[in-house]
Amino acid sequence: MNHKAIVEATIEFVKSQLADVESGHDWWHVYRVWKNSITIAEHEQVDMLVVELGALLHDVADAKFHNGDETAGPRKAGEFLNNLGIDAVTQNHVIDIIRNISFKNTFETKAFTSRELEVVQDADRLDALGAIGIARTFNYGGYRNREIYNPSVPPNMNMDMETYKKSTSPTLNHFYEKLLLLKDLMNTQSGKRMAEGRHVFLEQFLERFHQEWEGID
Repeated sequence: MNHKAIVEATIEFVKSQLADVESGHDWWHVYRVWKNSITIAEHEQVDMLVVELGALLHDVADAKFHNGDETAGPRKAGEFLNNLGIDAVTQNHVIDIIRNISFKNTFETKAFTSRELEVVQDADRLDALGAIGIARTFNYGGYRNREIYNPSVPPNMNMDMETYKKSTSPTLNHFYEKLLLLKDLMNTQSGKRMAEGRHVFLEQFLERFHQEWEGID
């Protein structure tokens, strides 16, 4: 199979796997990450097939929706790529991207890095910023039936990985515990540039949110 055919087959597979998931982590999230990855990769020396496959498969079985099973995504992606006849080197690289892309991995020493991972990771982080990031955050908070905001529950800025994974704090805390940190965690120059405006939008939203919460016009 050529590059285009592999990507098309992967798109159809991912669509089928994510048909019924929470809409912040559905096919359209993957679509945006894929498009962001292509945009960022234009300025990087990378294996484009690895980048595209990593972007398309990065959330094929998110542990959040599989009882915390961190092996579900890599396993499902590996089975698909093997059935597609993808070479072992490419398979392993894509699986390493899936294993290491998540924000929660920032709580530990990097186990793997590559320029392709950096591109896909930046693309995924961009989708947690700006207007779409805000929409996704409140959608997931509603999905988990969390409070929108509770002034008596401050953000926890000293979490380890397990605490982060098990957190049930109000949705607005997530802005401080993760989203506002992403701009300074971007890997590529393109990712950093694209994150700037989206980060500013988050700050403006939070300022307005707190004003309205207190009845300040």
